[in-house]
Amino acid sequence: MSLWSRIADALAALAKGEGLAAVFDILRGPRERSVAFAIAVIALGAKMAKADGLVTRAEVMAFREVFHIPPEEEAQAARVFDLARQDVAGFDTYARRIARMFEDASETLSDLLEGLFHIAVADGGYHPSEDAFLREVATIFGFDERAFRGIRGRFVPEAERDPYDVLGVAPDTPRDEIRAAWRRLVRESHPDRMIARGVPEEAVKLAEKRLVAVNRAWEEIEGRAA
Repeated sequence: MSLWSRIADALAALAKGEGLAAVFDILRGPRERSVAFAIAVIALGAKMAKADGLVTRAEVMAFREVFHIPPEEEAQAARVFDLARQDVAGFDTYARRIARMFEDASETLSDLLEGLFHIAVADGGYHPSEDAFLREVATIFGFDERAFRGIRGRFVPEAERDPYDVLGVAPDTPRDEIRAAWRRLVRESHPDRMIARGVPEEAVKLAEKRLVAVNRAWEEIEGRAA
């Protein structure tokens, strides 16, 4: 069964009149995490967009870059997007339920936040309202300011990129610990590791930008020491 068929089943399980946020109380098992991940990115992306009317082509294309949505499944993704926009629950309600679901998997929450950054910059810009939204989501997910800056630095071209923030370490961290942090991030970016922690196969492309950013950060830190 495809990811999108499983998403359709999850939506069908909602009671009549029940908002989309309730789906995260239904999808609790480990095998359902990839479905929850996909719905979470699309739903929070919808809240971030704050658009009216039908889903625009640009928005769908942004999701397709994260999930490689087949053309025949775009309507299903659009349905999740519209359900999220119509839901009276705020984005913080979504974020808190998602955080509870993945409370034992901070790496998955980081993957999810990266997916939202990917969508935010898909139109070629990064707006203050998007920054405020993503900062609040990151806080709800349990990330501190350094972690937020590190993820933002990987995805936002105009953002200030501190290589230490990108690797999640302080400038005075011993060199061997910095190297260990870099290697850990590289390991976490392996497709098999991502799929094992609940990232759908369709979304493992998220790791490409992370790998480029963390390798560049390590090279910059190494260059300063040379």
